[in-house]
Amino acid sequence: MAQGDVFSAGPTSIASLGFLDIQPAAGVEAVINNIYHEDSVTVQFWDGTNGILFDSAIGSGVYAAFQFHVVNARRIRVRNDAGVAKLVAYDGIQTK
Repeated sequence: MAQGDVFSAGPTSIASLGFLDIQPAAGVEAVINNIYHEDSVTVQFWDGTNGILFDSAIGSGVYAAFQFHVVNARRIRVRNDAGVAKLVAYDGIQTK
C-alpha cells in the first residue's frame, strides 16, 4: 500500500466482548473515516497499555465522516458489546 491508498478491513467477525484493533503496520499512518458495526460497540483510543474510552453505541450503526488518526503504537480499538459474535468494518486513507 502507498500514501493515498484506501486503508480498510472487514467486515470481520468479532467475538462477544472481543476487540478489533485498527492498527497499521509499523511506519504506516492512516486516517480512519468510517467504522461500521452490526451491533453495540465501545470505541477507545488505545496505546497497547492504556485506553481512553470515548464513545459507545447501542445497536447497529456507523461512525461516519470522522478523522481518527492511527499509527502502529496508537490505534482505535472497537469492542463488540453484543452477547454473540458480530461484524465490524472500517475504512480510511493511508497518509504515510
